Amino acid sequence: MKKQLSLIFSFCAIILFASCDKTETFDDQWKNANEAQFAKIAADSRYTRINSASTAGYIMVKEIEPGDGETPYFTDRVRVLYTGWFKTDWSEERDTYTDDRGETIINKIIFDSTDNRNNIPSTFYVDPSRSNIVTDGLSTALQHMQVGDKWEIWIPWNLGFGSSGYSAYRIESYTTLVFEIELVSIVKE
Repeated sequence: MKKQLSLIFSFCAIILFASCDKTETFDDQWKNANEAQFAKIAADSRYTRINSASTAGYIMVKEIEPGDGETPYFTDRVRVLYTGWFKTDWSEERDTYTDDRGETIINKIIFDSTDNRNNIPSTFYVDPSRSNIVTDGLSTALQHMQVGDKWEIWIPWNLGFGSSGYSAYRIESYTTLVFEIELVSIVKE
């Protein structure tokens, strides 16, 4: 009986110690770094906070150039020029640099851009359920822009591609997204 109690006690102790292990995974580190960068932007007075209509959070925007046209509705289609990007290391301010081994590191990853398509505006629905690229955060921004506006938009992971990421663009889960976007027009049907 003593041997059985000793084994049970040892087993319970192993489970207790194992459950106390707070080893941070790569996903945890990535998520924390992305959340810290978004918090840094949220504290920057040059950016304005816009709450999402979904009540899932907020985005941060900085106006680059003001527009004076109409503002699209959730159900509209729009034409936009944009570049979407993120960084692999938010603690590194440079977009490209040479590391200690002499290797060039590309830190700013542009995952999609109309620049790569001869600056032809992309057309998509403001409603995120009708488009692959439009996230809750991007939809939120578009519903507050006027035709002609150029904005820098910071989207936290929970209003971006979430905890699953977006494999078509090689975007990891928990990634903070940044868009430089110009609302060119609202498509009239």
